[in-house]
Amino acid sequence: MAQKTDEKRLNRCRKSLRRDVGRAIADFNMIEDGDFVMVCLSGGKDSYTMLDVLLHLQKHAPIDFKIKAVNLDQKQPGFPEHVLPEYLESIGVDYHIIEQDTFSIVKEKTPEGKTYCGLCSRLRRGNLYTYARQIGATKIALGHHRDDIVETLFLNMFFGGKLKAMPPKLLSDDKQNIVIRPLAYVAEKDIARYAKLRGFPIIPCNLCGTQDNMQRQEMKAMLQAWEKQWPGRIDNIFRSIANVEPSQLADTDLFPFRDLKLDRESFNRIQAINVA
Repeated sequence: MAQKTDEKRLNRCRKSLRRDVGRAIADFNMIEDGDFVMVCLSGGKDSYTMLDVLLHLQKHAPIDFKIKAVNLDQKQPGFPEHVLPEYLESIGVDYHIIEQDTFSIVKEKTPEGKTYCGLCSRLRRGNLYTYARQIGATKIALGHHRDDIVETLFLNMFFGGKLKAMPPKLLSDDKQNIVIRPLAYVAEKDIARYAKLRGFPIIPCNLCGTQDNMQRQEMKAMLQAWEKQWPGRIDNIFRSIANVEPSQLADTDLFPFRDLKLDRESFNRIQAINVA
């Protein structure tokens, strides 16, 4: 009985995920016929889920595209190197492990008391971009979800003084790579539920040591508290970044505030009527 219940839950969860991922891909034209998609895996719940859904899409979508799963082994102490290769071989997907000791660089360059994540992510991105060009990948798929995007929005507002988040589709500064985020419409809680039901071999992201003071963790806690008090708030915030009204903000490069002028003819006519 319990097994049948879990199967029903898995099917419902899988259907919802595939719908949301399919909608995001269609809205942003993330994957096109003939694409070679490099799917970046960290060993966390998000990237496992992304690969799972994209493999299904590859089989059933009306377009033809290739997938290569790629993991960057950054040589953190204790990293279980066997987990991802064993899983990827078990599902028969083409994959590659990039081995680069970025962990030592991060340890050396990060001041005491500071978090590793900023430099770590930049080094990781650089290695992944380079490998994508080497293999001719036309798209790089990352596992960021809706909650990641909203957290980034608030991080940039609170600590960077900018109104920006993570776009679902991004052209790199050198215009040599296109990054896509197929999970952009998916809530983190739905991914966590699916990953648990699927039993993915999760590799925890705490190999660098737990750093509870990270700003992102503060944003996550804030948003979760809001969501608990006002269910649906995170979804509303996410929708707002896709429904922007530049004239109601204050960026003079985004909207021509300086050029706003009265329609003098209409203004004078209305004034004359009012006086009469």
